[in-house]
Amino acid sequence: MLADLDKGTGMTLAWRAWAALGLLVVAGAAQACFMPPHVESVAPGILRIPPDAILATPSWATQSVSEDLPASDLRPGGHDPACALDFLVGENAAPWVTAKTGGTQLRFTLQPGDRVYGLGDKAGPMERRGRVFELWNTDAYAWDAARDPLYKSIPFLIVLRQGRAFGVFVDATQRMIVDVGKRDPGALTFDITEGAIDWYLIDGPTPRDVLQRYTALTGRTPLPPKWALGFQQSRYTYLPEARAREVAKTLRAHRIPADAIWFDIGFQDANKPFTVDRKAFPDFEGMLGDFRKDGFHTVLITDLHIAKQPGYAPYDSGKAIDAFVKRNGEDYVGKVWPGDSVFPDFSRAQVRDWWGGLYADFVRMGAAGFWNDMNEPSVFDGPGGTMPDDVVHRLDDGTARTHRAMHNVYGMLNTRATFEGLSKLRPDERPFVLTRAAYAGTQRYAATWTGDNTADWAHLAQGVPNILSLGLSGMALAGDDVGGFIGSPPPDLLTRWFQLGAWQPIFRNHAATDTRDHEAWVDGPEQEALRRAAIEQRYRLMPYLYTLAEENARTGAPITRPVWFEFPKAAGNDRDFLFGRDLLVAPVVTERLDAHLVELPPGTWYGLRDGKRYSGTVTFNPAPREVPVFVHAGAIVPMQPLVQHTGETPQGPLEVHVWMPEAGGDCNGSLYDDDGQSLAFRNGAYLRIRFACEVRKDGTTVTAKAEHTGFAPWWKAIEVTVHLADGTTRIQRIAGARTDWRATLR
Repeated sequence: MLADLDKGTGMTLAWRAWAALGLLVVAGAAQACFMPPHVESVAPGILRIPPDAILATPSWATQSVSEDLPASDLRPGGHDPACALDFLVGENAAPWVTAKTGGTQLRFTLQPGDRVYGLGDKAGPMERRGRVFELWNTDAYAWDAARDPLYKSIPFLIVLRQGRAFGVFVDATQRMIVDVGKRDPGALTFDITEGAIDWYLIDGPTPRDVLQRYTALTGRTPLPPKWALGFQQSRYTYLPEARAREVAKTLRAHRIPADAIWFDIGFQDANKPFTVDRKAFPDFEGMLGDFRKDGFHTVLITDLHIAKQPGYAPYDSGKAIDAFVKRNGEDYVGKVWPGDSVFPDFSRAQVRDWWGGLYADFVRMGAAGFWNDMNEPSVFDGPGGTMPDDVVHRLDDGTARTHRAMHNVYGMLNTRATFEGLSKLRPDERPFVLTRAAYAGTQRYAATWTGDNTADWAHLAQGVPNILSLGLSGMALAGDDVGGFIGSPPPDLLTRWFQLGAWQPIFRNHAATDTRDHEAWVDGPEQEALRRAAIEQRYRLMPYLYTLAEENARTGAPITRPVWFEFPKAAGNDRDFLFGRDLLVAPVVTERLDAHLVELPPGTWYGLRDGKRYSGTVTFNPAPREVPVFVHAGAIVPMQPLVQHTGETPQGPLEVHVWMPEAGGDCNGSLYDDDGQSLAFRNGAYLRIRFACEVRKDGTTVTAKAEHTGFAPWWKAIEVTVHLADGTTRIQRIAGARTDWRATLR
């Protein structure tokens, strides 16, 4: 790199500037390199190929890598005068990956059998090959399978090649076009509108390794509060106050487990963020307090647009510090829900601090989480529904960038400001933030959802590949609007959505203001029973789900996973997925009456409900009323007695379920627990247990070994259930057992 070679005179710097400018002008035609590409080793298995120093810009996505990563022999190979660079792995001298840079384009060679995944929640199939995508955060109301772009821009892809995986991350916040073998079947290209390409090549060899390295570089989802993994009830909007109280009361009266009530913009005074409509909610603080007593957490929406109204406190305090983005030297004004609005310049630390402080009143009232919507940003009267390209964002180093360069990172900086503000206001608690827009690295600050979906069967099915793709892109804590935000689902569709949503990382029922009710109890007792059963299953599996959330926070492994993530020889599909390592979920996502076929991954599986052994193809005809769920032989899964919310202590033993392994097969599992709310786990206040089993002629021995005991668990006994190959079970209860124990079942 020239920055490494020329550190001398101004003449040299001037020559470098002209040389780089000339390269940008001619690169598209000549594709010639005036210097070999420079390669930096960031960490084991992570190589960065940066632009020249004079073209480089600070990264919002990446962070220093401090953890120990698996060893890797990924290394640069040769290069040629046309900017092509080879990368090698293992002892093979043949190139493993070949990339070619030139100006504003990065090009990779695709091989015939390559499969490509990632880019966040793009519509259509999870496999990206053969399509072109645009990365430009967009308010995509009522999007469908053909719509692009959507709400998020995550320029990260995983490529599966000959049984080995690698990742590509292009750190560019500008508008980007990603062509995954559409125009040229043998090429993967990234094109940006301006600036220079700054990119990373990330080694596997497995998809899990790629994600571990990628999330070490861009950050991981913090361990959420446990309540955020429970069922959450929302609507645009529950009002007045009496209606909101009625919904909470009905959830408890009908014994439908739930942990949160959400409020969309209707609770605000004239749609102004950080306000409350006191006519509709005369005792808002008292309502939140009553919800807490009943085990509900409250989540409030706080859109980023600030009404341009003198006398409105957020506008006045923001104006006092010159907090808003500019156009032609004046505050940029656009129309959003409150009318004329201004927009915080989140690229400045002072503005992020100011924004975070706006949450003080809501935190004092007892709100538990916050929802950053409309942050693409969505502007009703702006070009393309957003800010004009020439809006100016000012940076802390004294420089400025246009919105054209900052657009895709704007929503991420909004959530960063919210997350950091909540961390200051409640320094001992875990923040919970939900965002609609995102860029790579947003997972450090917020969970997400798939936006304004529609109440139809196609959207029910599309939610699976979208959420799996988000997990493969680092944003594992994601979900759908259960029931569809737009429109009124028929009873069977709403039930199927509850049944699928119960297996998504974020489980929130949400609907637009002009739709029929979406709550679990509508449509009569038969449908309600099916919906309640789906929710109850999730709560019984909460020890397993919370363990998965901790694994994601620690390693980047997604909570819901494509089948090939754990079983490389299985092709998988866009419907069935793994819930962690050991559970396969095969939801019904169509209204058709055809038989429901499930292709199981290799090995032996058990039905979670019927206990039967299965392998190969399983046919349900007619389609089952509940979601078929299978457990891999050799899995050990912790469960608990049913509760109505995560703050309720289960009454009974910890349930440890063991599914008999194949002969000579592995048999293991794990459990993680802590207080579910504070940050004390960072100082060792947590529990981690490893389970194992051994099958002998005289019985099956199950053992639990505590790896860390910094937290006292809720249970005072253990109930071990071994699921045998013939469909029967053996059960043993161990009174007084908590962490280390041993049980032999005959």
